[in-house]
Amino acid sequence: MIDLSILTTEARNPDTINLDEMNPLEIASIMNQEDENAVKAVKEVLPQVGTAIEWATESLREGGRIIYIGAGTSGRLGVLDAVECPPTFGVPREMVVGLIAGGEKAFVEAVEGAEDSETLCEEELRAINLTSKDIVIGLAASGRTPYVIHGLDYANQTGCHTVAIACNKESDIGKTAKLAIEPVTGPEVLTGSTRLKAGTAQKMILNMISTGSMVGIGKAYENLMVDVKQSNEKLVVRSQNILMTATGCSREEAKEALNQAEGHVKTAVIMVLSGCGPDEARQKLSQAGGKIRKALKFF
Repeated sequence: MIDLSILTTEARNPDTINLDEMNPLEIASIMNQEDENAVKAVKEVLPQVGTAIEWATESLREGGRIIYIGAGTSGRLGVLDAVECPPTFGVPREMVVGLIAGGEKAFVEAVEGAEDSETLCEEELRAINLTSKDIVIGLAASGRTPYVIHGLDYANQTGCHTVAIACNKESDIGKTAKLAIEPVTGPEVLTGSTRLKAGTAQKMILNMISTGSMVGIGKAYENLMVDVKQSNEKLVVRSQNILMTATGCSREEAKEALNQAEGHVKTAVIMVLSGCGPDEARQKLSQAGGKIRKALKFF
């Protein structure tokens, strides 16, 4: 039998023993108070997160992918981060991949036994042709999920970077990966419900890794999302606003520049700031590895 008693994520929180007697405001207040511990826990592991961002950036620059693997809440968080990257950063859907034990169905409905599989994750990684250029990030609040452990083990064999994100020290997945990120968030408000503080900490770290690595490959200018895709009316207006903010141009000028740039905000920014045409802007941008600041220095 698995001994869960040694895991801090499974321990009882002494401050919420009377949770069932608390009124709504008291419940909200204690949860807010406990969430502060998630923030503090992440702060303690920022050096490791920085290394993960560096590795992820390296993988993306070399044409590799960020691949998240996990089960349950942890797996869903990985999938969520992955699917939000294309609209935010204008990257192909294949660049950031989320694998969850049990497949897509498991995102909305638990698939019994999938997380205990010792072969499933390897099979899925083989199916997407894992290479040494990729980075595999394993997620498990407990740190002991077999699906993740064996997935990381296979990833190590390919020679790619591997990272584990768990909420217990000296976790099994942390021992398996080349880099362990282990924010200790402590006992949950509701005992064992790691979708709470543990999930919050994991989400914060995923935000840092994906955002940091995308910034590293030129997906931001200043603090603006200059590779946003205009997939709906809101994003069309946002693209115009980004261009106006970055260059000081009018909305009509922004519309015209974006039209000439075929909707590519980064190209339009260079056009407006340098006075060049779309072809030259694209050429300079390519020469600069997709980074606007560097491209502008070529004029």
